[in-house]
Amino acid sequence: MATLLIADDHPLFREALRGAVARVLPGATLKEADSVEKLYALVESEPDADLLLLDLNMPGAHGFSALVHLRAHHPELPVVVVSAREEAAVMRRALDHGAMGFIPKSVDSATLGQALGQVLEGDRWAPAAALAAPAAAADEHDAAQRVAGLTPQQFRVLQMLGEGLLNKQIAFELKVSEATVKAHMTAILRKLGASNRTQAVLIAGKLALEPGALAPQPDEPD
Repeated sequence: MATLLIADDHPLFREALRGAVARVLPGATLKEADSVEKLYALVESEPDADLLLLDLNMPGAHGFSALVHLRAHHPELPVVVVSAREEAAVMRRALDHGAMGFIPKSVDSATLGQALGQVLEGDRWAPAAALAAPAAAADEHDAAQRVAGLTPQQFRVLQMLGEGLLNKQIAFELKVSEATVKAHMTAILRKLGASNRTQAVLIAGKLALEPGALAPQPDEPD
């Protein structure tokens, strides 16, 4: 039977998704995560999952960065974005960054079931407005390619940079030494083509839902 992963921090919506999936795929196995960190662990533990339903606004998900990271490191896992953000440009950007579909949270249960069924059959699904919207900008695609080149641990460090954490705070959260964080920082700057922390976060910020959403702390001495 199919295994579906649900990543959303709202329990009521996860319950609604469970009901929709049960109607489309009776007997399907469902696994859930309510934060990005838990999602990464879940994806690693479920390598044969058939589909991921991803909320863009989940804690720790900075815009499309989590989607870009997952598509780079788990290209075999189809991802459908399920979001309350229904602007045509946001939906189109999700598709441009590798999502198999975009399902607005406002759709009724019948449409939700239709969308899930279509994606599970290998087809893309999104509202017509998404397909008619302009494609993501070239600099955004460039930023996505650079971010996709980061290792999972480097990606976590970059996310924490975007949250304004200092090296010692990142080291505490990841349970590593500050020297290890500095080594990751050096690799991140090289892969992103950035000369300092501020530039790195600005590059990653091109994947944010809103311009200027990420605000780095001042650079720290080596």
